[in-house]
Amino acid sequence: MSDPYQIERERMVESQLKKRGIHNSQLLEAFSKVPRHQFLPRNLRSEAYTDGPSPIGEGQTISQPYMTALMTLSAEVAPGDRVLEIGTGSGYQSAILAELGAEVYTIERIPELLEQARETLRQLHYDKIHARLGNGTLGWEEEAPFDIILITAGAPEIPAPLLDQLAIRGRLVIPLEEGYSHVLYVVRRSPKGFHQERGERCTFVPLIGEYGWGRNPRTKWGKLRKDS
Repeated sequence: MSDPYQIERERMVESQLKKRGIHNSQLLEAFSKVPRHQFLPRNLRSEAYTDGPSPIGEGQTISQPYMTALMTLSAEVAPGDRVLEIGTGSGYQSAILAELGAEVYTIERIPELLEQARETLRQLHYDKIHARLGNGTLGWEEEAPFDIILITAGAPEIPAPLLDQLAIRGRLVIPLEEGYSHVLYVVRRSPKGFHQERGERCTFVPLIGEYGWGRNPRTKWGKLRKDS
């Protein structure tokens, strides 16, 4: 059966990704293939390929296609990479990572969203994505280290447990709060320590958890500061 959204997907790739400087052929192919509309509630599928985020329920959103592409490109995903995603949400980012050949471990704190994402990924035959319910700011210690860690929510600082779980020569991508929005940072780990690179300004839902926007006033933040 033909996909009635294929033309919209191709238009999205051309106008939202290529025109903004995304030219990685494998990444563009993944965005052309993954049916973004199936990761949205049925009543919102008509806006699946518009240039912006969309609500997915429980106060959460699926990110703008360009921002999903930018985060993925910044992480330099390669086949065989072990990727930890913090914030499963709809499951769309997980599917993009899987299309690039990554082994994906993804954590979601909201049970309803996790079940929806699991069902969508199952229907689309993404059978090798490992998803679980939990506090994403603590990471997935028993499966560490990870080549890549993607945090799909805005944080006040970099959660210390995630730095600990990043492999040597690994990359961590995170939106950090600056003013009234966020800035995308890439943290690289070398044998000598951590180095971070400042990227584009963006807006995300808040990262909730012990090492994020938690409810504990004694929360201890990460080892790197935003201005380092």
